[in-house]
Amino acid sequence: METTMNENKKLQEVISSSDFLNHWQGHRNLTRKVIDVFPEDAFFNHTIGGMRTFSAMIMELLGIAGPGIKEIATGKTVTLNEHMEHNNSKENVLKMWDNATDEINEYWNQINLEDFQNKITLFGQYEGTVTSSILYFIDNEIHHRGQGYVYLRSLGIEPPMFWER
Repeated sequence: METTMNENKKLQEVISSSDFLNHWQGHRNLTRKVIDVFPEDAFFNHTIGGMRTFSAMIMELLGIAGPGIKEIATGKTVTLNEHMEHNNSKENVLKMWDNATDEINEYWNQINLEDFQNKITLFGQYEGTVTSSILYFIDNEIHHRGQGYVYLRSLGIEPPMFWER
C-alpha cells in the first residue's frame, strides 16, 4: 500500500498503524499476565544475580510507555520518571498498567501516519524516529518480561505461554 503524503514525499506502509498498536498491546497484555501471576511478596522483593526486582522493571516500563506516546503525540517533552508510588501493592501496579494502556490507546490515535518516520528526541535525551522509539518500548518490555519469566521459574511458577498475547 502506498499513501501519497505530498508531491515530494511518499510513504510506504509495511504495517498499518492499528496493526502496530495491536502488536504492542498484545505484548502489554502478556506482560500484564506475568505481573498478575507473581506472588505479591516476590514481585517486590525477589531478585537473582543482582538484577532489579520485577516491580522495579515494571516501573521502568510504566515510566516509558504512556508518557512516551503522549510526548510523541503532543510534542511536549516530559521527564522520564520510573519511580511512581505503588505502596508495594501489586493491585496498584496493575491499575497503573491498565491506565497506561488506556493512555497509549488515547494518544496513539493522535499520531499521524506520516509522523512515524519523524526524528525526535524523547524525554529530552533519546534520539531516534517515532517508529524506532516505539520499537524500543516494545523490545525493552520483551527483555524485562523475559527476566520476569526467569524469576517465576526460579520460584517454581510456570509463566504464561509467550504466545498468549
